This record gives sequence, structure tokens and C-alpha cells, in this order.
Amino acid sequence: MSEDELKDVALRSDANLLSLEGKGPVVRLVDAVLFDAIGRDASDIHVQPLADETLIRLRIDGVLSTVRAVSTKLAPAIVSRIKVMGRMDVAERRAPQDGRATVTIGRGPGQRAIDLRISSLPSTFGERVVIRLLDVRGGLTHAKIDSLQMPDHVRVPFLDRSTRSSGIVLVTGPTGSGKTTTLYATLRHIIERSFTGGRTADVNVLTIEDPVEYDLSAAAGEAGTMPISQTQVDPKKGVTFASGLRHILRQDPDVIMVGEIRDPETAKIAIQASLTGHLVFSTLHTNDACGAVARLLDLGAEPFLVSSSLSAVLAQRLVRMKHQACGGEGCAACLKSGYKGRRGIFELLVMDDAVRELVNARASLGMITEAAHKRGLRRLEVEGQNLVAAGLTTSDEVARVTRGVE
Repeated sequence: MSEDELKDVALRSDANLLSLEGKGPVVRLVDAVLFDAIGRDASDIHVQPLADETLIRLRIDGVLSTVRAVSTKLAPAIVSRIKVMGRMDVAERRAPQDGRATVTIGRGPGQRAIDLRISSLPSTFGERVVIRLLDVRGGLTHAKIDSLQMPDHVRVPFLDRSTRSSGIVLVTGPTGSGKTTTLYATLRHIIERSFTGGRTADVNVLTIEDPVEYDLSAAAGEAGTMPISQTQVDPKKGVTFASGLRHILRQDPDVIMVGEIRDPETAKIAIQASLTGHLVFSTLHTNDACGAVARLLDLGAEPFLVSSSLSAVLAQRLVRMKHQACGGEGCAACLKSGYKGRRGIFELLVMDDAVRELVNARASLGMITEAAHKRGLRRLEVEGQNLVAAGLTTSDEVARVTRGVE
């Protein structure tokens, strides 16, 4: 978004909070921070009070950058303004709070809706606030298989395993590596290919997530809307991944997405669901694809059940691309970083007979990894270096996102 476009932006919250006449300096400052963050495609805004100043930082392409520092005297007013937007208790400053708001940018067909997920947390020098920015329409646009830019040697076998009638397909990686976007894109692909001439699909797709980031039913398919039901985890009401998955299984599902397998109970139910004719998608926090096998075993799953149910594991990272406008040298538009935008790198483990035999025999992770490499698995670092060779990113960036992958 250009500077001229930013100046012409019309920003309104769902409560009309940002369009009040006679805005004070704090309101204008918060508006300006939101304008800047949205214009730079930031994913998060951090308001962090310190001893002698308050930092305003943006997470852009996965990296935090400080965009301005303001007086500590302004911090309480800034936090209060944001809490009002999120319908949070302004008087409560000693306990963490969560809030939500929605703002719209622009006018007419180009209008964008941005969801704000707001979190406040007491700290030594006052309350700090983090705002997660979710571009509803933009997120749905990115949630397409083609937009993931998977290389063919990953895309073809991944979609083959993702369009079968049963089995577990896992996506692994750290927080912020794009796992949810990949899962959304995969579900969307499954639904769109199942339209049978009418405006409904012949599959029943349900999810349990924490939280529901984008409403996939709002994504219009070529033949009609996305027939998908999404459920959000709510521990206060007893809705966990495990309990939610149990209830989903009573809804006659064909395809199930579990936001994350965190505990033995969820792992057990997911495996049972896949073995009884359901296609199950989920995520794990592991360094690489083969590590997902070890993680399931650590959660108490029997080796023969893992080998029977697990179909494929996709590990991924998001690598920053060189800012082409400045040749990666750094400029104002990229906050002197030299990078603009990100692209995924992927590592796919396909569970074939050879790998299953090793899992059943309780082989070490090293042996499983070696066998997978011999059968075509390409490591994340190798995929990253292919982008370096193409002049799209740097070796330092690939090392940064793959650090810790053995």
C-alpha cells in the first residue's frame, strides 16, 4: 500500500470508535500505528513500556521491528484507548485480559476487514499490549494451494495423501511458520474438488481450532460457498481438542482438522478416528518431518498404531524474500531490513512400507530419518538453498529459520 493510499484510508471499527470527531492526540497516535501496521502487512503490533520509554514494534514477515518510541507518560493512555476498542475493562490493570475488535479499510469493492485480537499483560513498567492483525479477505486469498508455492516434488505427493479417504496428515513447525494457512488451503482444495455440479460438496468437513483464525465458509468456491463447520476451543466450557474431537466424531465427518495434537488423549482419539475411515489433519511442534513420528510415540501412541494411521508429515518454515525494489540493500519501505514478503520451504515425509517397518521395529529417529532421505525426502535447508541459488533470499535468512533443525 503506497503512502498516498494510506492517506486515503478510511478506518472504522465495528463500534465506530475510530471515526469520532475531534480525535485527541492519543486516538490519532493509535490510528497512525494501525494505519502503518496494516499498510506494511504486519501480523502483530506490540506496545511495550520500558523504564524510560514505550516502544511501538511491528512484527513484519515474522521479525519484530521498532517503528517508534514514545514517552512513558503516554503509555497508560495508549493502552486504555486500545482496551476501549477491544471492549476490555479499562480499570483493571493488574490482570491479563483479552479483547477483540474489527476495523475496515477503504471503500467500495476494495474494502478490507481486519480483525484485531488484543491481549494485555501487566509488566514491571506497566501494561503491555499485543494486537494480532488478521486480514479476513487477505487470509482467505492466501489460503489456496497454489498460493503456497510448493515445489512439485512436495505438492504432488502431499495432495495425493491429503485427498485419500482416511489417515492422518500432519503439518509441523514452530509458531508462525504458516501451518494453519497450509491446513486451510488443503481443506479448501478438498472441498472445491468435491463439488459435484451443484452448490454443495459431497464431503462433511469439521474443525476444532484454538482459535478459529479465518471463517473458511466465507471463501467462495467456484461452485458455491465452502460447506465447512469450524469449532473453537473453550476450556471454560469444557471444550478442549480432545473433547471437541469426540463430539465431532458423532457428526458423521469425512474430514477432520484438529488445530494441534498436544496431549496423549487427543493423539489417541485422532489415531482411532483415522483407523475408522476418517481423514484427519493436525499440527505438531517438531523441528522436522521425521520428528513427528518420535513425538507421537512420546505421547504414548503404540508404534503399530502410528505406522498404520500416519499417512504423511509436512514440515515447513517461512523464509523472508529479498526486497526486489532495493535489491536487498535495505530501504525505508522494508525498514532497512532488505527483505519484503515471505515464502514457504517444505520437507515431506511420506509413510511408505519401508518407513512403517522401521516405526514398528521401534527404530531410532536417526534410522528413520536416514531411510526417509534415501527415499527422496529433501531437508528444509536444501529447499532453502534452492531459493538462495535463485537469488530470492539469503543464506543467513535460511539459517535463521532452520536453526535447530538437525
